[in-house]
Amino acid sequence: MQEIISRIIKFEHGFKPFEIEAKKIFDSYSISDSKTLAIDLLGNEKYQVRSLAVFILGFIASKDFEALHILRSHIGNDQSWQVQEIVAKAFDQYCKDIGYEESLSVIRDWLKDENPNVCRAVTEGLRIWTSRPFFSDNPQIAIKLLAQHKANQSEYLRKSVGNALRDISKKHRKLVENEIFGWDLSSDLIRFTSKYVTKSRG
Repeated sequence: MQEIISRIIKFEHGFKPFEIEAKKIFDSYSISDSKTLAIDLLGNEKYQVRSLAVFILGFIASKDFEALHILRSHIGNDQSWQVQEIVAKAFDQYCKDIGYEESLSVIRDWLKDENPNVCRAVTEGLRIWTSRPFFSDNPQIAIKLLAQHKANQSEYLRKSVGNALRDISKKHRKLVENEIFGWDLSSDLIRFTSKYVTKSRG
């Protein structure tokens, strides 16, 4: 394991090497051993190592619900933006593995979390939402799920929401326009999100 750690901490751009190593571990270890290893790696000071841990948890989450809980409760406060990006990827991996429609209850639950990092793992992780199974046939559900955070106090989250809705509008412009038509643009928070939805949309 030390050899893997020594190798990945040299990477400062991109996430693919961490994902590749995580998949190798997932394929080589039992679910229990993979989880134990990931939990241990989460305590490392290097974001690259914590990123590896997050990818491992994402691979096993569909088979061990505690892994998903760890992603939510422990990593929602990780100060590394790189780790936060991989939490989003790990959450999408979970949804992909069990099915996006089957993941709806978990998606809704995470979106109710008070921590904006947890919510953003969903809004960002599932982009482009309507390129995902189920949501490709039900864009209105994706739009409603995203829009509930249009006025969130976190600019970080509102930006993700606006960008995700803009993605959807490229194929479903009328549906997105119908949604934002009813928004109260006198709110600075909502107006911020709206600008991202319509930004450079053409």
